[in-house]
Amino acid sequence: MRIRRMLIIIAMGLYASILYGGEGKVKWGYTGKTGPVYWGSLSPEFEMCSKGKNQSPIDLKGFIEADLPELNFEDNGHAIYIENNGHTIKVGVSPGTTVEIDGRKFTLLQFHFHSPSENLIEGRSFPMEAHFVYQDKDGNLAVVALLFEYGEKNPLIEKLWKKMPEKVGKNKITFTCKPHNLLPKNKDYYRFNGSLTTPPCTEGVRWIVLKEYATVSKEQVERFKKVMGMPNNRPVQPVNARVILK
Repeated sequence: MRIRRMLIIIAMGLYASILYGGEGKVKWGYTGKTGPVYWGSLSPEFEMCSKGKNQSPIDLKGFIEADLPELNFEDNGHAIYIENNGHTIKVGVSPGTTVEIDGRKFTLLQFHFHSPSENLIEGRSFPMEAHFVYQDKDGNLAVVALLFEYGEKNPLIEKLWKKMPEKVGKNKITFTCKPHNLLPKNKDYYRFNGSLTTPPCTEGVRWIVLKEYATVSKEQVERFKKVMGMPNNRPVQPVNARVILK
Protein backbone atom coordinates (compact mmCIF):
# COMPACT_ATOMS: atom_id res chain seq x y z
CA MET A 1 0.00 0.00 0.00
CA ARG A 2 2.86 2.37 0.80
CA ILE A 3 4.43 1.81 -2.63
CA ARG A 4 1.08 2.32 -4.36
CA ARG A 5 0.51 5.56 -2.46
CA MET A 6 3.96 6.82 -3.44
CA LEU A 7 3.28 6.02 -7.10
CA ILE A 8 0.00 7.96 -6.93
CA ILE A 9 1.69 10.95 -5.36
CA ILE A 10 4.50 10.93 -7.92
CA ALA A 11 2.08 10.64 -10.84
CA MET A 12 -0.27 13.34 -9.61
CA GLY A 13 2.66 15.55 -8.70
CA LEU A 14 3.94 15.33 -12.25
CA TYR A 15 0.48 16.28 -13.55
CA ALA A 16 0.26 19.26 -11.25
CA SER A 17 3.79 20.61 -11.29
CA ILE A 18 4.72 19.79 -14.90
CA LEU A 19 1.73 19.29 -17.15
CA TYR A 20 -0.55 21.79 -15.43
CA GLY A 21 0.50 24.90 -17.28
CA GLY A 22 3.82 23.29 -18.03
CA GLU A 23 5.95 21.05 -20.14
CA GLY A 24 5.30 17.65 -21.68
CA LYS A 25 6.36 15.36 -24.52
CA VAL A 26 3.20 16.04 -26.56
CA LYS A 27 3.09 19.49 -28.10
CA TRP A 28 -0.03 21.46 -27.17
CA GLY A 29 -0.90 25.11 -27.08
CA TYR A 30 -3.69 27.66 -27.24
CA THR A 31 -3.91 28.29 -30.98
CA GLY A 32 -4.14 26.38 -34.25
CA LYS A 33 -4.07 22.59 -34.55
CA THR A 34 -2.69 22.14 -31.03
CA GLY A 35 -5.26 24.45 -29.42
CA PRO A 36 -7.93 23.54 -26.84
CA VAL A 37 -10.40 22.18 -29.41
CA TYR A 38 -7.83 19.54 -30.42
CA TRP A 39 -6.30 18.64 -27.06
CA GLY A 40 -8.31 15.46 -26.67
CA SER A 41 -7.02 14.07 -29.99
CA LEU A 42 -3.34 14.92 -29.52
CA SER A 43 -2.62 11.93 -27.28
CA PRO A 44 -4.50 9.06 -25.60
CA GLU A 45 -3.31 10.55 -22.32
CA PHE A 46 -5.30 13.70 -23.13
CA GLU A 47 -8.64 12.03 -23.93
CA MET A 48 -10.32 13.52 -20.84
CA CYS A 49 -9.95 16.95 -22.46
CA SER A 50 -12.70 15.91 -24.91
CA LYS A 51 -14.50 13.07 -23.08
CA GLY A 52 -14.59 14.39 -19.52
CA LYS A 53 -17.88 15.49 -17.96
CA ASN A 54 -16.42 17.55 -15.11
CA GLN A 55 -14.01 19.80 -16.96
CA SER A 56 -12.64 23.20 -15.98
CA PRO A 57 -12.90 26.12 -16.35
CA ILE A 58 -16.60 26.98 -16.17
CA ASP A 59 -18.96 29.93 -16.10
CA LEU A 60 -19.95 30.09 -12.44
CA LYS A 61 -23.68 30.78 -12.13
CA GLY A 62 -26.87 29.15 -10.88
CA PHE A 63 -25.35 28.91 -7.43
CA ILE A 64 -26.59 26.65 -4.64
CA GLU A 65 -26.49 28.20 -1.16
CA ALA A 66 -24.31 26.17 1.21
CA ASP A 67 -22.69 26.52 4.61
CA LEU A 68 -19.13 26.30 3.30
CA PRO A 69 -16.49 25.97 6.04
CA GLU A 70 -13.77 28.55 6.45
CA LEU A 71 -10.52 27.82 4.64
CA ASN A 72 -7.47 27.55 6.86
CA PHE A 73 -4.40 28.92 5.04
CA GLU A 74 -0.84 28.64 6.37
CA ASP A 75 2.10 30.38 4.70
CA ASN A 76 5.25 28.74 6.05
CA GLY A 77 6.89 28.29 2.66
CA HIS A 78 8.04 30.85 0.14
CA ALA A 79 8.44 31.31 -3.62
CA ILE A 80 11.81 30.07 -4.89
CA TYR A 81 11.70 30.48 -8.68
CA ILE A 82 9.65 31.98 -11.49
CA GLU A 83 9.44 30.16 -14.80
CA ASN A 84 8.26 30.89 -18.33
CA ASN A 85 7.40 27.43 -19.69
CA GLY A 86 5.84 28.67 -22.92
CA HIS A 87 2.29 28.15 -21.67
CA THR A 88 2.21 30.30 -18.54
CA ILE A 89 4.31 32.06 -15.93
CA LYS A 90 4.70 29.61 -13.06
CA VAL A 91 6.06 30.27 -9.57
CA GLY A 92 7.53 27.33 -7.68
CA VAL A 93 7.39 27.28 -3.89
CA SER A 94 9.19 25.54 -1.04
CA PRO A 95 7.22 23.17 1.24
CA GLY A 96 5.15 24.65 4.05
CA THR A 97 2.41 26.67 2.34
CA THR A 98 -0.86 24.84 2.92
CA VAL A 99 -4.64 25.05 2.96
CA GLU A 100 -7.09 22.79 4.80
CA ILE A 101 -10.06 21.57 2.73
CA ASP A 102 -12.52 18.86 3.82
CA GLY A 103 -10.41 18.25 6.91
CA ARG A 104 -7.38 17.41 4.74
CA LYS A 105 -4.16 19.40 4.48
CA PHE A 106 -3.14 20.33 0.94
CA THR A 107 0.38 21.63 0.25
CA LEU A 108 0.99 24.29 -2.38
CA LEU A 109 3.08 23.01 -5.30
CA GLN A 110 3.08 26.10 -7.49
CA PHE A 111 0.95 28.98 -8.69
CA HIS A 112 0.63 30.39 -12.19
CA PHE A 113 -1.33 32.88 -14.28
CA HIS A 114 -3.79 33.08 -17.17
CA SER A 115 -4.92 36.08 -19.22
CA PRO A 116 -7.76 36.57 -19.79
CA SER A 117 -9.35 34.64 -16.94
CA GLU A 118 -10.37 31.04 -17.50
CA ASN A 119 -13.31 30.96 -15.12
CA LEU A 120 -16.18 33.40 -15.60
CA ILE A 121 -18.54 34.75 -12.96
CA GLU A 122 -22.09 34.91 -14.35
CA GLY A 123 -20.68 35.53 -17.82
CA ARG A 124 -18.10 38.09 -16.72
CA SER A 125 -14.50 37.64 -17.84
CA PHE A 126 -11.56 39.12 -15.95
CA PRO A 127 -8.21 40.41 -17.25
CA MET A 128 -6.17 37.86 -15.30
CA GLU A 129 -6.52 34.81 -13.06
CA ALA A 130 -4.06 33.05 -10.75
CA HIS A 131 -4.27 29.34 -9.95
CA PHE A 132 -2.73 28.02 -6.73
CA VAL A 133 -2.22 24.26 -7.19
CA TYR A 134 -2.21 22.12 -4.03
CA GLN A 135 -1.80 18.42 -3.35
CA ASP A 136 -2.56 16.29 -0.29
CA LYS A 137 -0.55 13.30 0.97
CA ASP A 138 -2.62 10.90 -1.17
CA GLY A 139 -2.06 12.80 -4.40
CA ASN A 140 -5.47 14.52 -4.51
CA LEU A 141 -5.39 17.96 -6.11
CA ALA A 142 -7.08 21.23 -5.23
CA VAL A 143 -6.91 24.58 -7.01
CA VAL A 144 -7.62 27.95 -5.42
CA ALA A 145 -8.43 30.48 -8.14
CA LEU A 146 -7.97 34.22 -7.66
CA LEU A 147 -9.51 36.61 -10.18
CA PHE A 148 -7.97 40.01 -10.90
CA GLU A 149 -9.80 43.16 -11.96
CA TYR A 150 -8.23 46.38 -13.23
CA GLY A 151 -7.25 48.84 -10.53
CA GLU A 152 -4.15 49.81 -8.62
CA LYS A 153 -0.81 48.23 -9.48
CA ASN A 154 -0.35 44.97 -7.58
CA PRO A 155 2.89 45.28 -5.55
CA LEU A 156 3.63 41.54 -5.40
CA ILE A 157 2.90 41.05 -9.10
CA GLU A 158 5.24 43.95 -9.78
CA LYS A 159 8.06 42.18 -7.91
CA LEU A 160 7.37 38.91 -9.70
CA TRP A 161 7.23 40.50 -13.14
CA LYS A 162 10.66 42.06 -12.59
CA LYS A 163 12.03 38.51 -12.39
CA MET A 164 9.76 37.08 -15.12
CA PRO A 165 11.75 35.49 -17.97
CA GLU A 166 10.76 37.01 -21.31
CA LYS A 167 11.76 33.79 -23.08
CA VAL A 168 11.29 30.17 -21.99
CA GLY A 169 13.45 29.66 -18.92
CA LYS A 170 13.61 29.95 -15.15
CA ASN A 171 14.86 32.67 -12.80
CA LYS A 172 15.59 32.34 -9.11
CA ILE A 173 13.50 34.58 -6.83
CA THR A 174 15.84 36.54 -4.60
CA PHE A 175 13.26 38.44 -2.55
CA THR A 176 10.89 37.23 0.17
CA CYS A 177 7.62 36.16 -1.43
CA LYS A 178 4.88 34.51 0.62
CA PRO A 179 2.44 33.07 -1.95
CA HIS A 180 -0.70 33.66 0.11
CA ASN A 181 0.12 37.37 0.32
CA LEU A 182 -1.51 37.58 -3.12
CA LEU A 183 -4.83 36.47 -1.66
CA PRO A 184 -7.45 38.96 -0.39
CA LYS A 185 -8.33 39.24 3.30
CA ASN A 186 -11.84 37.93 2.64
CA LYS A 187 -11.51 34.22 1.83
CA ASP A 188 -15.21 33.53 1.06
CA TYR A 189 -15.46 31.29 -1.96
CA TYR A 190 -17.40 29.34 -4.55
CA ARG A 191 -16.78 25.62 -4.89
CA PHE A 192 -17.22 22.99 -7.57
CA ASN A 193 -15.72 19.71 -8.77
CA GLY A 194 -13.54 20.08 -11.85
CA SER A 195 -10.33 19.25 -13.65
CA LEU A 196 -6.95 20.60 -14.61
CA THR A 197 -7.44 23.28 -17.27
CA THR A 198 -4.53 22.04 -19.39
CA PRO A 199 -3.68 18.60 -20.77
CA PRO A 200 -4.16 15.92 -19.51
CA CYS A 201 -7.31 17.63 -18.12
CA THR A 202 -7.36 15.23 -15.15
CA GLU A 203 -10.67 15.30 -13.26
CA GLY A 204 -11.38 14.95 -9.55
CA VAL A 205 -9.85 18.34 -8.70
CA ARG A 206 -11.38 20.36 -5.88
CA TRP A 207 -11.96 23.89 -7.20
CA ILE A 208 -12.12 26.91 -4.88
CA VAL A 209 -12.82 30.27 -6.57
CA LEU A 210 -12.44 33.23 -4.23
CA LYS A 211 -15.33 35.70 -4.26
CA GLU A 212 -13.18 38.76 -3.59
CA TYR A 213 -10.98 39.98 -6.42
CA ALA A 214 -7.42 41.30 -6.37
CA THR A 215 -6.37 44.33 -8.38
CA VAL A 216 -3.82 44.51 -11.15
CA SER A 217 -2.89 47.41 -13.40
CA LYS A 218 -3.51 47.35 -17.12
CA GLU A 219 0.23 47.80 -17.63
CA GLN A 220 0.98 44.66 -15.60
CA VAL A 221 -1.51 42.60 -17.60
CA GLU A 222 -0.16 43.92 -20.88
CA ARG A 223 3.38 42.98 -19.88
CA PHE A 224 2.25 39.43 -19.11
CA LYS A 225 0.38 39.18 -22.42
CA LYS A 226 3.40 40.46 -24.33
CA VAL A 227 5.65 37.80 -22.80
CA MET A 228 3.09 35.03 -23.46
CA GLY A 229 2.46 36.27 -27.00
CA MET A 230 -1.09 34.89 -26.98
CA PRO A 231 -4.12 34.47 -24.71
CA ASN A 232 -3.43 31.44 -22.50
CA ASN A 233 -6.95 30.62 -21.33
CA ARG A 234 -8.96 27.48 -22.05
CA PRO A 235 -12.58 28.28 -23.04
CA VAL A 236 -15.26 27.51 -20.46
CA GLN A 237 -16.57 23.94 -20.43
CA PRO A 238 -20.11 22.57 -19.95
CA VAL A 239 -21.22 22.43 -16.32
CA ASN A 240 -23.35 19.33 -16.99
CA ALA A 241 -24.82 17.90 -13.77
CA ARG A 242 -22.44 19.65 -11.41
CA VAL A 243 -23.53 21.98 -8.64
CA ILE A 244 -21.71 25.23 -7.84
CA LEU A 245 -21.79 26.03 -4.15
CA LYS A 246 -21.53 29.46 -2.59
